[in-house]
Amino acid sequence: MRTYLPLILLLFSASSILWGQSPSTLGDTTRTGQLNEIVISAQRSPTERFQTPEAISVVTNSGLIRSQSRTSPEALQFSPGVFVQKTNHGGGSPFVRGLTGNQTLLLIDGIRLSNATFRYGPNQYFNTLDVFDLSRIEVLRGSGSVQYGSDALGGAIQAFSRPLRLNAGQPQWNGKVLLRGTTQDMEQSTHADLAWSGRRFALGGGMSLRRFGDLVGGDTSGRQAPSGYREYNYDLKAKWMLAPGAVLTLVHQNTQQLHVPVYHKVQLENFAVNEFDPQRRALSYARFEQNIQRGIWEKWAFTTSWQQTEEGRRSRKNNSAIRREENDRVGSLGMNTQFDHRFNARWTANSGAEAYWEQVQSTRVDIDENTGQQTAKRGLYPDGARLENYALYSLHTFDWRPWTLTAGARWNAYVIRVSEAALGEGETLLRPSALVGNLAVMRHIAPQINLFASVNTGFRAPNIDDLGTLGIVDFRFEVPNYNLRPEKSTQIQVGGKWRSEGMEAELFVYRNELRDLITRIKQDTLTQQGYPLYQKENVEKAFIQGLETNWTYHIGKNWTAQGSLTYTYGQNRTQNEPVRRIPPIFGRLVIDFEPTKHWSIGAEWLGADKQDRLAKGDTEDNRIPQGGTPGWQVLNLHASYAWRGFSAQLSGNNLFNADYRTHGSGINGMGRSATLTLMYEIGK
Repeated sequence: MRTYLPLILLLFSASSILWGQSPSTLGDTTRTGQLNEIVISAQRSPTERFQTPEAISVVTNSGLIRSQSRTSPEALQFSPGVFVQKTNHGGGSPFVRGLTGNQTLLLIDGIRLSNATFRYGPNQYFNTLDVFDLSRIEVLRGSGSVQYGSDALGGAIQAFSRPLRLNAGQPQWNGKVLLRGTTQDMEQSTHADLAWSGRRFALGGGMSLRRFGDLVGGDTSGRQAPSGYREYNYDLKAKWMLAPGAVLTLVHQNTQQLHVPVYHKVQLENFAVNEFDPQRRALSYARFEQNIQRGIWEKWAFTTSWQQTEEGRRSRKNNSAIRREENDRVGSLGMNTQFDHRFNARWTANSGAEAYWEQVQSTRVDIDENTGQQTAKRGLYPDGARLENYALYSLHTFDWRPWTLTAGARWNAYVIRVSEAALGEGETLLRPSALVGNLAVMRHIAPQINLFASVNTGFRAPNIDDLGTLGIVDFRFEVPNYNLRPEKSTQIQVGGKWRSEGMEAELFVYRNELRDLITRIKQDTLTQQGYPLYQKENVEKAFIQGLETNWTYHIGKNWTAQGSLTYTYGQNRTQNEPVRRIPPIFGRLVIDFEPTKHWSIGAEWLGADKQDRLAKGDTEDNRIPQGGTPGWQVLNLHASYAWRGFSAQLSGNNLFNADYRTHGSGINGMGRSATLTLMYEIGK
C-alpha cells in the first residue's frame, strides 16, 4: 500500500474534527483532555495549553514510560511538527518545522543546552539528557526567540527534569526501580531513583546504567555494526523552604556516553574507527523562587547555573597508522532573573534578564600507532574562544474576552572573542545584537473553539562553530570566517484549537521567511586532505512553510484514538533549489484500549512518504540514498499492566520487519524486536 494513502486519511480525519464532524462511534466521556494541560514554554510561566496562541507539542512522563522511548530524541519522534534524524545510534537530532542543529534551541529546566559549538545541521546533544530523569518535554514550534533568545529559528525544545516536591502532610518516601531490555541484545537498562519529602525540606537522586548493543535493522539491513555504546547517568536534587513562599532548589545532572560509533563513517567513508568518546554533560544549578503577591509583583525567580560539555572524537582511516584524537570542551556560566506581574485583571506579564559566559577549549593530537609519536595540531575550534550572551525580555498578555492579545520583545547582545594563534592571526572581536518581537491575537469563538494568528521574529547569532571551524565536517573540509552576521527569520502562522467532551484537535499553517542564512560555500576546486574546501558565508535567503495537525478521540470510556500529520515544504531562494534536509510528509496513528484500570493495549502506526525533493547538498550526502529516501510504514503494538506500584510494559516493534530510514539519517531504523520494561514505584 502506498505510504501517502494513510496520511491522506489522517488529514481527512483531522480536518473533519476541526469542522465539527464527530465520528458516530464517539460516546460520552469525562476524561480530561490534553489541551487542558498546563505548559511553561509559551510564556515562561504556567499557561493552559488551550488558551495559548502557540503551537506546542507535549510529551509527558507517562507517555515517556508507556512508549518505552530509548532516548530523549526518540521520545519526540513523530510528535506534531517534529521529525527526528539519527546520524548514529547514539544520536538523534529533532527537526522543528524543517530546522535543526543550531537553528533549533534546546533547553533543560529553562537553562540553555545549546552552546557556542552547536553545529549547523544534525547533532547528538539532545541525547545527553537522561530520558529516565525527565518529567516532560515541551516543543514550542515557530517561536522562542523572544522567550529564550538566539537559535530558535524553527522553535524551542525544553525538557524538564523529574521534579522534587515538598509534602505538606507527613514526611514521605517515593521512588522507583526500572529494568528494561530489548531483544537481540539491543538494550539493557537499569534505573533507580529515590526521594524523601518533608514540609520544609526534600532530597532526592537517581542513577541510570545503560548498555546498547548494535542496532539490528529490518529485513535486509540486519545487524548494523558498529553502533552500540554505553551510557551512565546520575542526578541529585534538594529543595528547602527558607520561609513561607520562598524556596531554594539545588540540582546536579551528569551524563557520560562512551565509545559511540558513527556508523555511516565506518561503512561508507573508509574509516576503521570513527566514534565519539567520551560524550559528557554536567549541569549544576541553584534556583531561588519567591511568591511576592504585593502590588503588581506576583513572583520572583533567580537561577544561576554552571554547565560543562565535552565531546571527544577518535578516528582512523583503513590502511593508515595515524589515529586522530580530538576533544572539545565548553564551560558555560549562566544567570537569569525573572519577575511575574499582574497589573490588573486583564493584563499580566513576565520580564527578566539573562546572561551566559562561555569558553571553548579545543585540542587535537595525531598519534602514529606504529611509533607512538604524537603531533599536536589546531583543534576543530580556536582554543580559548569566548562567547558572552546578554539579554533583556518582556512578555505580556491582555485578556479582553472574546479576544486575547499576547506581545513581547527581547534585546540580545553578544560579545565574541576569538584568537587564532595556530594560524598566526590576532584576536577577533565581534559584537552582534538583535531586537526581536512577537505578536499574537486569539479569538475565542466559543468555549470549545479558539482561533489565532501570530507573527514571530527570530535570530541566530553566529557562534564559535560558525566562525572558527577548521577541519573535516561531514564530507567537507571547512575553514574559518570571522565576518559573519546573525541569521534572521519572520514566521507567520494561523491556527485553531478545538475541544469538547471526548474530542480535541489542533491545526496550524505557517510560513517562515529566512534571510542572511549562514551556509557553507564551496571554494572553487580547492581540496584539503582529499575533501572539497568550504567556508561559511551569509549569502542565502529561503522560506519554509507547512501544515501540522493532531487530534484525539476518546471513544466511550475505554477507547482512545490519536493521530497527527505534518507537511513541510522549503525553498532556497538564492540557489533556486529545495532547502536541505526538509522532512517528507509524516504521520502517526495510535489506538489504545483500556478494558480495566490495570490493563492497557494498543497499536501504533508510523509512516513517512518518500523524500526525493533534494538540494544539491542532499545529493552529495552519503546518508541519503541516490534518488532520495524511500517512503516507509511501521506497525508497533504495546501492552501494559499496573497493580499496587508494579507495572510492566511490553512492546512489539516493527512487526512486519520493514527496512527503513528516517530521511537524512546515517543508520536504518530498528527491525522486528520486543522491548520489556518492569517498574516498581513506592509512594505513588
